[in-house]
Amino acid sequence: MNVAQLLEASARYHAERPALVAGNRRFTYRELDDTCSVLAGRLRRLGLQPGDRLGVHLPNSAEFVLVYYAAQKLGVVPLSLNVTYAAEEIAYIVGDAAPKAVITAAGVAGNLPPRARMPGVRHVLDADELASLAGDGPARALDLDREATAAVLYTSATTGRPKGVMLSHANIVSNAHATVHHLRMVPDDRGLCAVPMFHCFGQNFVMNALITAGGLLVVQERFVPDQFTEAVAHHRITLLYGVPTMYILFLSMDRTPDFSSVRIFFSAAATLPTDVERRWSERYGLPVAQGYGLTECSPFAAWNHDYAIRPGSVGTPIENVEMRVVDGEGREVAEGELGEILIKGPNVMKGYFNNPAATAEAVRDGWLHSGDIGYRDADGYYYLVDRVKDMINVAGFKVFPREVEEVLYRHAAVKEAAVVGVPDPVRGEAVKAFVVLHTAQAATVEALQAVCRGAVAAYKVPETIEFVAALPKSPIGKILKKELRRPR
Repeated sequence: MNVAQLLEASARYHAERPALVAGNRRFTYRELDDTCSVLAGRLRRLGLQPGDRLGVHLPNSAEFVLVYYAAQKLGVVPLSLNVTYAAEEIAYIVGDAAPKAVITAAGVAGNLPPRARMPGVRHVLDADELASLAGDGPARALDLDREATAAVLYTSATTGRPKGVMLSHANIVSNAHATVHHLRMVPDDRGLCAVPMFHCFGQNFVMNALITAGGLLVVQERFVPDQFTEAVAHHRITLLYGVPTMYILFLSMDRTPDFSSVRIFFSAAATLPTDVERRWSERYGLPVAQGYGLTECSPFAAWNHDYAIRPGSVGTPIENVEMRVVDGEGREVAEGELGEILIKGPNVMKGYFNNPAATAEAVRDGWLHSGDIGYRDADGYYYLVDRVKDMINVAGFKVFPREVEEVLYRHAAVKEAAVVGVPDPVRGEAVKAFVVLHTAQAATVEALQAVCRGAVAAYKVPETIEFVAALPKSPIGKILKKELRRPR
């Protein structure tokens, strides 16, 4: 089994159909597969072997797709690197996952740490250099063990240190086929990807599923509302992939976009507000279908079926997947009662890279503990209510408070800091910091934000910072973040 065989099958059955559009570049399935095979031969000359990690530090682009499938053909594991991360964040991931090479692009290469902080990396290549590499002939996909690691995607941990989710070829292939099945995808479908392809949503749910279906993947480097809506109309997009922030922005646009070609509006990464769901259906005559998942489950786990949508729900488990809601002792709770959502099936990850303790904590007896609080209704539909930890969700991007707090502490004037999520009408949540300064020392909001900008991605930088005399604490000294979240 090999993820790249999804592409090779579509090249065999849909050779002359359009496969990929990225800017001015276009590929049929035959051209896309041939180009990936040639690139695989070039990557092999770099000394990459099956199981080696290849850092993919690329924005949404044709190069991302080419490098991803070329690596898969060789059994080399794409290590997705978030192009919005600061050098310090990337240095930790590269040090942990130990890729043999990193491929980047001119617009984002400046975010990489210096080579001295990536001692195990033998090659750092710009995507433009790939065409000039010597090769040893086109390479076809190796037939690998189904449980071999196919991708590593880092997701933040509650401690602020990212964890590398290892997905097997079986994980990704089963999830791609499940996506095709539940969305009833066909070769005539056309999907527009403006969500990050370094994220599991864009990489698996969008790219791999469209390739599996033999559909057209249209790639935009980033989400720009006017460009996105123009592309939907121009390419007659049938599958619109978004996050709640995007739907909120579309509803607020001065003009009504032409979405007449779209047959499914899909939203993931965060719960869509019920009011937005209602307004969308009233305006466009179609609901927004929501799904649920995590990077740790490849990511698709539940689907709010387009023929039986329940507003506010994330739907029912996808094929071959089970879900449960349990209490703190692991006992299944009754319908309508709150508990932690657990997931079991062929989509559940192999584990966290180089982190058996975290793997044992997350996956117990085959059940993935999601960390999400929710409930199940009498018909088996699931609803998300809250998160177990203090994670902040900014337009679908995860921010863990401790990571930001530790950066704030680097400023000499900061005595204590607590970071929480506060409601934001467009992005769902925004990052807010409460800071206690040392006596006789001073700091400005701008100075603390500047410290953060130098160490973490822009969406993690506190939108607001409030200076307080003291933080509310429990009798044992624990900061009561619930008190900080209350309207003031």
